[in-house]
Amino acid sequence: MVAKMNKVRMGMVGGGEGAFIGAVHRHALALDGQIELVCGAFSRDEGNNQRTADALGLDENRAYPSWEALLKAEQALPEDERMQVLIIVTPNHLHVPISIAAVEAGFHVFCEKPAAISLEEASRLKSTLKNSSALYGLAHTYLGYPMVWQAQHMVSGGALGTIRKVYVEYPQGWLSANEESHNKQASWRTDPAQSGGSGCMGDIGTHAFGLVEFVLGQQVTSLCAELQTHVEGRRLDDDGAALIRTEGGASGVLIASQVCAGEENALKIRVYGDKGGIEWQQMEPNSIIYRPLGEPFQVLRAGMGQPGLCDEATDRCRTPGGHPEGYLEAMANLYSYFAKAVKAADADGASHHANALGKAAGVPGIDSGLRGMAFIDAMLASSGSEIKWHDVPSTNE
Repeated sequence: MVAKMNKVRMGMVGGGEGAFIGAVHRHALALDGQIELVCGAFSRDEGNNQRTADALGLDENRAYPSWEALLKAEQALPEDERMQVLIIVTPNHLHVPISIAAVEAGFHVFCEKPAAISLEEASRLKSTLKNSSALYGLAHTYLGYPMVWQAQHMVSGGALGTIRKVYVEYPQGWLSANEESHNKQASWRTDPAQSGGSGCMGDIGTHAFGLVEFVLGQQVTSLCAELQTHVEGRRLDDDGAALIRTEGGASGVLIASQVCAGEENALKIRVYGDKGGIEWQQMEPNSIIYRPLGEPFQVLRAGMGQPGLCDEATDRCRTPGGHPEGYLEAMANLYSYFAKAVKAADADGASHHANALGKAAGVPGIDSGLRGMAFIDAMLASSGSEIKWHDVPSTNE
């Protein structure tokens, strides 16, 4: 007889009716059948909050008016009923306050990126995690794609030789006009009080930066940046670029923009070593182009049973080759690995603390959050200075 699988119970703050990313998280967490959403505080608007809860079929007593009420009520429930993980899909300025409160209340956290609105904030969160047994996951969704893991494997395994050059670009066009006057998503993302010191770089530049450091397995040590605000009246950057240098001696270019009219979500990375190069793009995520020196180029394809893939890539595929998997599946991979870690951590109980320090295998965590904040600080400092190169602060202990 097969034992019944217990689902991981999760709650959500933010993501109410009309919010883009909350629905994405809910679709993704449901994909593998390991997780159930049991409660939420989806909106400060009472009607929106209740409509969202009703649409999701939640118990009427577990649709809470605020995140504070949610934490207090869930903490009071029997252990086998209360949520185990809090998902945070609010504007950026609430990420750390809610995360710290949830961790201190005894819950694991899975949070939208960026982790914080400053490096100091992210450091405080890491200190809180160190003094707890809580796991912390960060939704750098693109690090859930199978072929991103394949790229990382090829670089670390020496297929490209010594890495010399990296190019990463993330052009979007959705903020080419003044959307903030009538679009709620645009409004808070361009508001310094809610989004932090950077707009475009905080929103999508951190994805590009995180992709570089993950694929290369190297930290960016310095950069020379320029940030621009092209739309009149906009309070934060909507475009920018940087020359970058890594600890392994590679150089590169990072570009992120939300005013590239006509572009959709064209994240792309190219890496070159002395033995060859690779190319991956998010809008065609099932392929890696591999260009070995002196040989014809090859195309590696995602899918169960596909030749040439590493175990990490294969483990993140759900369908045979030729059946496209995309953004939802990438985020679902993060949730799947996080759910497995939660089950193991909660089964271990108190003994888990010595091993975890907030980290779930296969999922970006607080260290990724710290790196993102260090990147934003360096971008802002470089762009606002006449000094050419600025260090990216080290977040290693």
